Amino acid sequence: MKRILLIFLCAIGLSANAQTTLTLKDAVNYALQNKADAKKAKLQVENSEYQIQEVRSRALPQISANGNLTHNPIIQTTVIDGAGFGQPGTTIQAAFGQKWTSTAGLSLTQAIFDQSVFTGLKAARTTREFYQINDQLTEEQVIERVANNYYSVYVQQERLILLDSNYVNTTKVRDIVKGQFDNGLAKKIDLDRIVVKMSNIDTERQQIKNQITLQENALKFYMGMPIETQIVLPKEEFEVVPAALTQEPNIENRTEYLLLKKQEELLVFNKKATEAAYYPTLSLSAGYNYIGQGPEFPWFAKPEKGVYWSDFSAIALNLHVPIFTGFGTRAKVRQADVQIRELQEDIKDTKLSLDLDYRNAMAQIDNNLVTIENQRENMRLATEILSNTKNNYLQGLASLTDLLDAENASLEAQNNYTRAVLNYKIAEISLIKSKGELKSLTK
Repeated sequence: MKRILLIFLCAIGLSANAQTTLTLKDAVNYALQNKADAKKAKLQVENSEYQIQEVRSRALPQISANGNLTHNPIIQTTVIDGAGFGQPGTTIQAAFGQKWTSTAGLSLTQAIFDQSVFTGLKAARTTREFYQINDQLTEEQVIERVANNYYSVYVQQERLILLDSNYVNTTKVRDIVKGQFDNGLAKKIDLDRIVVKMSNIDTERQQIKNQITLQENALKFYMGMPIETQIVLPKEEFEVVPAALTQEPNIENRTEYLLLKKQEELLVFNKKATEAAYYPTLSLSAGYNYIGQGPEFPWFAKPEKGVYWSDFSAIALNLHVPIFTGFGTRAKVRQADVQIRELQEDIKDTKLSLDLDYRNAMAQIDNNLVTIENQRENMRLATEILSNTKNNYLQGLASLTDLLDAENASLEAQNNYTRAVLNYKIAEISLIKSKGELKSLTK
């Protein structure tokens, strides 16, 4: 038993320590399958089918069964003129009914003409399409969040790599200065400055490691992935490839716009359903019942005990014609019309916003490409300056201050380049979104 438990614990440990290589495509597809937002949107699509069935049910026959049992301890009496019974000038007090009455039966109601039902049936397909578009929009929002956080993790990891490299290089410089100090060729303050710098770099490394953990946790959350999962992001996912510049996208094909237009259709149907209150309604109702009456408990009783059972039925055609509702229907129709006009203003504003997103994304792409080239050149120059300054320092031609400044400049140039790559990648996601092509990241 102990051996089995030990094997089980080892398996758990290996599983926990295993790392998952995560490309952007893998991250996005995982999120679409596991993130709660994506799942809930699909449940809304499923629920829309049930809503449609509910609307359709109003056009189908409504059948119900009913029954009751009534006991009348005291039967109400009625006073009538005795002349009708051949006893003029007298008054007769008579009781009508029985102490026990029981009824059982079936009833049916069928709408023949109801404008609100017809309008609801027409709106049913639009309701399904609305939730399908909403599902697509939710997926795009999930993809955008995952992509942006994915690139943010990479940037933090690159910053840590730079700091680690800088720490190693500074350690080498410290060893050189310490050797010079031991041989009386360097001052104690020079060695202290190097030690302080190493301490600062190490502190920053710890802060970056914490930021990486937080950023990775955020990415896993947006993916719906267990937080304890260990992930590795391949470096090739962050290569800068200039985005293909295509013709301007058709704003009316964007999911956000389509969703608003479908919502407009639903509001139009809502207005028509409200206007249906002006129309008459016609329905058919029918019922079949069986009634038992007598002085005794009627169930299972026979005529010998004074209990008699009989059946009865009725068929009715019901017409309801609205004439005056105190202007209530008119007010509801006008409210529905105002809702439509409000949404139409939102649609106009959304078109402007989507066009703005595209043009801003294009501008950011162009600007970031220029920035990346500039920062790449700055990084090359800073690395070259650092190398020359280090050689000069070793030959006594440069001061320690010059060397530390060169290292700081090199690290800053590398960080600026990394930030420029991140800004480009985020702008790239914005451009893909503005073109309505976020789903392409899943392929």
